[in-house]
Amino acid sequence: MIIGASNSTGFFLIIILVFFVLWLIVVRPQRRRQSQQQQMLQDLRVGDEVLTAGGIYGEIVRLDEDEVGIEIAPQLEVRVARRAIAAVLSEPEEPDEPEDGEELEDLEETEEPGEEDAAGDPDRETSGEEHPG
Repeated sequence: MIIGASNSTGFFLIIILVFFVLWLIVVRPQRRRQSQQQQMLQDLRVGDEVLTAGGIYGEIVRLDEDEVGIEIAPQLEVRVARRAIAAVLSEPEEPDEPEDGEELEDLEETEEPGEEDAAGDPDRETSGEEHPG
């Protein structure tokens, strides 16, 4: 009878180990995602560009407790549930504008179309015509 008791204890430990592994793999990451989603919904601001769970892109124009007004086209606002906001889209960064002298240098370095090389390189074709020779 002692042998049977140790068998059930080992089985019980295996069951506990399986539940612990499932908790680490499934439950814990899901809770983390839920808390991130809740934080994102709390941090919504007017002017944020968002994506809804239905795949609609728009800009927040009005915030209520449970609803959000989203402008999806000029003069077209839709009401969606706050929990239907899937993501806040980050604004794309605008490229740095060139400094005054930088733009002029780039223009001077590029050749105009149809302009030939001053050395008259015979290997260089500037038009669709074949060169005799």
